[in-house]
Amino acid sequence: MMTTTQEIHLDTRGNLEIVDITEQVQAVVAQAGVTSGQLTVFVPGSTAGLTTIEYEAGAVSDLRAAIERLAPRDMHYDHDRRWGDGNGHSHVRAALLGPDLHIPIVEGRLSLGTWQQIVLVDCDNRSRHRRLIVSVMGD
Repeated sequence: MMTTTQEIHLDTRGNLEIVDITEQVQAVVAQAGVTSGQLTVFVPGSTAGLTTIEYEAGAVSDLRAAIERLAPRDMHYDHDRRWGDGNGHSHVRAALLGPDLHIPIVEGRLSLGTWQQIVLVDCDNRSRHRRLIVSVMGD
């Protein structure tokens, strides 16, 4: 069994920007040469999360609206009072999404559904440089 870890770097605009990272992650799998195994994608930090969705305008808009309903930007957050950075909602949103995904690799490909893509959701209230850690294990 082999293990390889690579990073993907991207700049985001924040404010619930949703970025399709499927091709970049699949490229890491192809470069690793693993035909059967597991992939983990992890985003360090506490204001971004990872999930899967059909990456089309309607579903992306629906996801943004659902996140806004779950953790509205305009309500009180104790974090804002303590730190004064106005991104308490960002931390809560990211915590609800989670920082990682685990996906099986079969025949050298990510085992995603036909309409399923991997997305990074930047929940912060400002632009950020994001680093994703991609770990591939398998044969």
